[in-house]
Amino acid sequence: MRRAERESFLKSFGVFFLSLAFLSGVLEYYEYFKLKHEIHEKVYNEMRLCSYDLKCTQYDFDFVPLESKKLYQLSESHQELYALFSIPKNDTYALKLSLSQSHYQKLLRQSQNQVIGHYLWALAVILVISALFSLYALNPLRRALRLTEEFSRDILHDLNTPLSTLRLNVSRLSVEQKDEKKIARITQSIDTIVSLGDNLRGYLEEHDVKRERFDLHGLLEERLIAFQKLYPEITFTLNQETLLIDTNRDAFVRIIDNLLSNAAKYNIRSGSVNINVDSRKASLFIQDTGKGIAHPEKIFERFYKEHERGMGIGLHIVKKFCDMLKISIEVESSPGKGSLFTLQLASLTVR
Repeated sequence: MRRAERESFLKSFGVFFLSLAFLSGVLEYYEYFKLKHEIHEKVYNEMRLCSYDLKCTQYDFDFVPLESKKLYQLSESHQELYALFSIPKNDTYALKLSLSQSHYQKLLRQSQNQVIGHYLWALAVILVISALFSLYALNPLRRALRLTEEFSRDILHDLNTPLSTLRLNVSRLSVEQKDEKKIARITQSIDTIVSLGDNLRGYLEEHDVKRERFDLHGLLEERLIAFQKLYPEITFTLNQETLLIDTNRDAFVRIIDNLLSNAAKYNIRSGSVNINVDSRKASLFIQDTGKGIAHPEKIFERFYKEHERGMGIGLHIVKKFCDMLKISIEVESSPGKGSLFTLQLASLTVR
């Protein structure tokens, strides 16, 4: 089950289950008071019958001063449940029949256990119904996601042919033409399209996360070689510290590539990008000397961009992958002073 499907299932299940559980709880609450009222009626009727012949063992009896207001009604005190009955030809005393509080509480506990048993059975039924209802409600979303995913995969597959043709023709142009700057821009544009395709492909496959162990320093060196070719005017530096990482390598590469691409793309002329690994803090720092960001709190929003270049989805994808891999990402930036991205990798580090 994909993350969006799982989230939708849990939310619909939670709303449906909690609503029915609350309603069932209210009904069982009133059911308990109904049973309590039935106990009072039963006790009073038995006391009334017992008042005629006193042949009942479960009730105690006594003669007390007559209180006409309490005659023929059930009353409760801290010690007992009792009722007063008149004595023929006697206006001074009344017959008092009582049930001990311990016996009364025993009857109430039996009713409580009965209500709790019913409620637990109701919860079990509600649990099954909620799960079935949530799965049924999930079907339209699942079909829509599957159609969108299939369409996106078909588009990515169909892009391979024109991209391969473009690369082939650019390689021929590099031999026949001398305008290397134009050819470099074309090549860079092709690489950007390929990178966007890789981002989308990785995003579609986020539900199938395969973990593997790899050396962080080695991966960063590998990526810097590729970016140094794409941006020869930018100086990339990497310190010597490293970490052993256990996570999905492809998703992690997408994060690094997007951050390095932005750091180089929006840098100043002959600028620099510094990558530092802090093994003690299990952190990765990517700092550039670029144009900076006016609103760093918005950069992870879909389609948000502060420059004409780009589509505004690169950092949004970065945030999605970071959430998927449980990486905390922070940014410090201001216009004209560059940007610093910090990745907390403690949850991925192998000690």
